[in-house]
Amino acid sequence: MQGPDGANDYVRKILRPGEGLLLELEQYAAAHHVPIIKPETASLLIVLGRLVKPGRILEIGTAIGYSSILLSGILAAGGRIDTIERNEEMVIKAHENIKRAGLADTIAVIAGDAAEVLRCLDKKYDMIFMDAAKGQYPEFLPECLRMLKDGGLLVCDNVLYKGMVAGDEPVVRRKKTIVNRMRSFLDSICSDPMLDTSILPVGDGVALSYKRRETEMDK
Repeated sequence: MQGPDGANDYVRKILRPGEGLLLELEQYAAAHHVPIIKPETASLLIVLGRLVKPGRILEIGTAIGYSSILLSGILAAGGRIDTIERNEEMVIKAHENIKRAGLADTIAVIAGDAAEVLRCLDKKYDMIFMDAAKGQYPEFLPECLRMLKDGGLLVCDNVLYKGMVAGDEPVVRRKKTIVNRMRSFLDSICSDPMLDTSILPVGDGVALSYKRRETEMDK
C-alpha cells in the first residue's frame, strides 16, 4: 500500500503545473531552499477559496509572497490580503514579487513578529492562513480566532510536522517542543466548541477550522 508521501508524489504529478510568475517563484524557492506551500496544499487553498469567496484574508508567514499572490486569485472583487513576515530579507523579496504581480494595492506586507503584530491588528477576516513558525501556533490561535469572522475559515499548514505529530515513535529532543506544542494546538482547535475542524494528511498536514455562527452553536 502506498504511504502518504507516495500519495502526495502522485498528486503532484497530476496537478496542473504552475505558470508565469508563480512558476518562477516555485523554481526560485526550490533553488534557494525557501519553504513555500506544497502544490497539493496550493490546490486545496484554491478550491477552498472558491467556496468561501473571501473579501479579506490574513496570512501569517509571507516568505517570498508566493502564497499571498496565489490567494489573490480567489479574493472577492475589491478584496484585500494582509500578510505578516518577520524576516527582513523575505519582506523585501515579497514586496518585489507582489509589485511584479501588479498586486501592490491588493496585498499589504506587514513586517514584524507575528505574535506582536497580531495583538495590534483590529480587523475581521473571512479567511486566515497560518503558515509560520510551528512552535508558535498555540500563541497565534487566540488572536486569530478573535479576528476571524463568524462563518470564516482558519487554514493551518504543516500541522503534522513531517509525520512526527501523529507518530508513536520517540521524537528527538530538539524537535520535542515543536511537536508537543503542535499537539496542544491541534487539541485546542479540535475541542473548541466554536470550531468545526478537520485535519487532512495533505502535504505536511493541513487543519481546516470553520468558525461557527451564533445560530449554529447548538447544532
